[in-house]
Amino acid sequence: MAAAADPADIFTRNADLLPEKCTNECYQDLQRLSPTAPPDKLQKLLSCAFAISTKESASLGLPDFPLDTLPHAAKLLQNHPDLSPYDVFTRLYPYKVFLKDQTSHLESLLSTFHVQPEPPKPSPPTKPTSTTYIATEYQNRLIAAMLQTESVGDFCLVGPKGCGKSILVQQVAEILGKATENIVLYQDMTARDLVQQRTTLDNGDTVWQLSPLVLAALEGKIAVLDGINRIHPSTLSVLHRLVQDRELQLHDGKRLMSDERYQSIKQSFDLTDHQMTESGILPIHPDFRIIAIGEPPSLNSPTGNWMTPELLSLFLFHEVRTLSKEEELHIIASKYGPPSKSLLKIVELAHILRNSTDQTLQSLSGHLSTRQLLRIGARMKNYPSNFVYDTIRTTFMVQFLPTLARQALERTIHRLGVVAEESSDDTAPIACGIKNDILTIGQSSVPLYQTTHLTKVPNILFYNIPQHLHLMEAMLQDFHLGHHILLVGNQGVGKNKIIDRFLELMNRPREYIQLHRDTTVQTLTTQPTVRDGLLVHEDSPLVNAIKHGHVLVVDEADKAPTHVTCILKTLVESGQMILSDGRRIVPLVPPNGHPSNYIQIHPDFRIVVLANRPGFPFLGNDFFGALGDLFSAHAVENPSADSEISLLGQYGPNVPLDTIKKLVGVFGELRNMADQGLVSYPYSTREVVNIVKHLEQFPGADLEDVVFNVFDFDRYSPEVVETLGEVLQKHGFSSKNVMAAEYMAAKRAREKIQVTKSRYSGKDAQEPKHGKEDPDNAPHVGGNTWAGGTGGRDTAGMGGKGGPYRLDKGHEVHQLSEEEINAVPEHIQRAAREMNRKAFQEKLKEIGMSAYDATLYNQFYNAVSRQIQSLRIILGNLQAKNKERHWSRHQTAGELDDVKLIDGLLGEKTIFRRRAEQEPEIGAPQLKPKLFRVVVDVSGSMYRFNGYDGRLDKELEAAVLVMESFQGFEDKIQYDIIGHSGEAPFIPFVKLKEHPKNNKERLDVIRTMHAHAQYCWSGDHTLEGTEEAINSLAEEDCDEAIVIVLSDANLERYRIPPSKLAAALTSKSNVSAYVIFIGGLGDQAERLTERLPAGRAFICSDVTQLPQILKQIFSSSVITI
Repeated sequence: MAAAADPADIFTRNADLLPEKCTNECYQDLQRLSPTAPPDKLQKLLSCAFAISTKESASLGLPDFPLDTLPHAAKLLQNHPDLSPYDVFTRLYPYKVFLKDQTSHLESLLSTFHVQPEPPKPSPPTKPTSTTYIATEYQNRLIAAMLQTESVGDFCLVGPKGCGKSILVQQVAEILGKATENIVLYQDMTARDLVQQRTTLDNGDTVWQLSPLVLAALEGKIAVLDGINRIHPSTLSVLHRLVQDRELQLHDGKRLMSDERYQSIKQSFDLTDHQMTESGILPIHPDFRIIAIGEPPSLNSPTGNWMTPELLSLFLFHEVRTLSKEEELHIIASKYGPPSKSLLKIVELAHILRNSTDQTLQSLSGHLSTRQLLRIGARMKNYPSNFVYDTIRTTFMVQFLPTLARQALERTIHRLGVVAEESSDDTAPIACGIKNDILTIGQSSVPLYQTTHLTKVPNILFYNIPQHLHLMEAMLQDFHLGHHILLVGNQGVGKNKIIDRFLELMNRPREYIQLHRDTTVQTLTTQPTVRDGLLVHEDSPLVNAIKHGHVLVVDEADKAPTHVTCILKTLVESGQMILSDGRRIVPLVPPNGHPSNYIQIHPDFRIVVLANRPGFPFLGNDFFGALGDLFSAHAVENPSADSEISLLGQYGPNVPLDTIKKLVGVFGELRNMADQGLVSYPYSTREVVNIVKHLEQFPGADLEDVVFNVFDFDRYSPEVVETLGEVLQKHGFSSKNVMAAEYMAAKRAREKIQVTKSRYSGKDAQEPKHGKEDPDNAPHVGGNTWAGGTGGRDTAGMGGKGGPYRLDKGHEVHQLSEEEINAVPEHIQRAAREMNRKAFQEKLKEIGMSAYDATLYNQFYNAVSRQIQSLRIILGNLQAKNKERHWSRHQTAGELDDVKLIDGLLGEKTIFRRRAEQEPEIGAPQLKPKLFRVVVDVSGSMYRFNGYDGRLDKELEAAVLVMESFQGFEDKIQYDIIGHSGEAPFIPFVKLKEHPKNNKERLDVIRTMHAHAQYCWSGDHTLEGTEEAINSLAEEDCDEAIVIVLSDANLERYRIPPSKLAAALTSKSNVSAYVIFIGGLGDQAERLTERLPAGRAFICSDVTQLPQILKQIFSSSVITI
């Protein structure tokens, strides 16, 4: 029997016809499919669809319209003729989610066909099906729309994290009376994971095991694909036939097909269900649906837009927005009673951030999702608090935010009227004790946990300090409320010790798992092994904790890829997870469920996640940014000075108090410098504890030697060495030379690292010369022939006498004594000096620079040399992170691939995997450079008032900072320097891809800037220069664009309103623009900054501040890319 033509094929085939003919034919086809659908609405919908599919629309950058989904639209209109064409159109083509700059073009096109938004109609109240769901008018409308769409096909729900997507899907399932199968998608998932996997029976036979998706199709469940934005497109392609044709070919040869076609074949050939099954044909249940869940695409990210034309053709779509202020307050009040004034302030802050036009503030709004607001509401109901600032600080991890984001948030909080509370002192004494099996920390108490697994309860050495006890009290409250916990802090601040002591006090058994860069989803849940020819899945600590109600401590969570740790989402959120062996973790085993297929979550199960702060220098993933709102998060900081002195005194009771205070002072200042970016590593309590423990164990040890052991690695950075020496001297160490080159040389000598050998020559120096070049670079000792020899005479080398200059060829140095060197006759020394000067001048001439030029340039370079080093560290970190390793699968050697064990048993050879730096896949977007544009003010006022506040000198130093710091990173970062003055708004000083290559060229740049400011006409083009710089950079093809405008605050003189400058800074969403005022009369700069977007304006009132501000902007933008 010939199969009926697929309606989707009709529209795909007609797409190549002329628009008029195509529209008419498709209209007739749709009328045959849905004869009662309103004709005028169908006509409008078709007109819009084919208008988008024209070449003219394609030139605007509009993605192809999914013509395959038009039959679903016709069914929707037939079932619900009151739906507006715009409503149906957005379900097929949710343009507001995936379009950016083309939105206005598309809406203009829609308006020509009179397809426009209509006021929402009130929906009938949804009958509550769950005690955890609080209905709102908006969600009722959305659920009603989802029910409409579910009646005709599969759909995808797109919305920001924490907005309630999962609970909405659950409501739809409960209204329909259908069971759900939650399937968490992740980046490493393969087509085999989605369809079938190999396993073994008890007798060792290998069989194919159906995936949860296939079982859902057979049983008529709703398959919830959570995280469709994370899965690779090649894996998702396996769904195309299942969604569009309701057919699926399995790996074992069986075939799934729609119930309609199954019954047709069965009747045509007069077969029974048993015969159909024996033939390998299985029916897909007619109630089966797929509901995908995803977050909106990040259009500026390197991964690009996951909502491709191919994916648009798979589903209908519904967009979920965050709830309004009134809706969230309604939900909070319904669950926890009337919100307090403190909670009202926090809710108001959440909506200020969500509605802000400042991208920095918008990016922070995810930390105050609806989910997080409900968690804060629960805490404030059970543990009332007026400490609004402390709650905000904890929720956002303010101390770990990039400097720009932190400043923008603090200014917003201040404008809201929230200030730091003086009474919230975490160093105040706090009681901690156990009495009558009741643990009390501060004002919070819980009964001790009763367990028989006492060997898993931690037992550690721990010294109490108030700061840690205050943190433990907050964690105790979280445990009482049933929350899971996230601790974030620098390395070495005591996260593991704090949680171990906390669990010890509560008598809670602990399961422990440490993640790393190579952690996979399989290793996080189960570990498959072959034992006696059988495939056995050994439970991970995660599964054991779930079974027995233990506390799972996940350490180094930031080291694992976020697509791996994201599988914790459904476990934490809904208590569900599917293991790789087919078992399901569920809150409650269903009545008809077999116990061997399910693991019920123990009510006492908790997760505690430990992670380092995101960004440099720990180089981890931003776990807090990705999953932070699922947990009750707390920051673990280094103790205050008094607390640290108390702690160290307990570790070293015999160490002099003055020594401990010195160490606390040194490390406290170094931590502050790390926060400012002056040193790269944030030295923690762990380092100073180790010093004190060493001094306690070895009282006679030299303090400088012990301190040096901590800083030993830093000796390779001259800038850091100098900084450390200054700090040590400031805090009472005997000499600044504790970190100087002389001290290091002496220390290396004591450690026998010195490779210099003493030697006596006994021969007279004659005439200085360069020497002959040895092509083999062999070591030469004691002669006067070869350049680069050691311990000789006359030639350029090391350790000898009479030579004109030093020349190191990398060999052992044979050093003559000072007496023998000093005995060289004066006329030979003079000849050597003359040859030395001549060689130096020739070297300067080689790069086109005179001695005076070098001196002048060094005046500017030396002023920012430390900041250059610090900024280069940050940029180097960016370069290293982009060279991320990936798993190369199907290898013949390497690490055994967990998912191919059975293939190995069957004789397959390519069952290994290896970590390697992979080239981009064919068709994958090439990683593009970041673009930085510095807009400098070279107007006459810069020269005129330079003597007043040094503004022009600051600007020249900033230019040197940029040019020196970005040298060597051209493959990842491109920059240019553009000027503006009274003469012109766009004056190129450094062009993209034409950077100065040496000091002479860099000096020429700042000399030109200085001369322009001296001789240009008066006037100001700050606004015009800013607009042109931003607009032209927005057109460049890059990963991200950053513009920094340097200007004086002299805008009032030229009648430039701040509102226009603010509009220019935020005019392009793909360009992050900032302005730095480096001069101004009176309070000009302060008044301007207050009227510009938060976090976009800075004041540089001191010469040394400008490089630091620039570094903050660069590091904040680069690290968060």
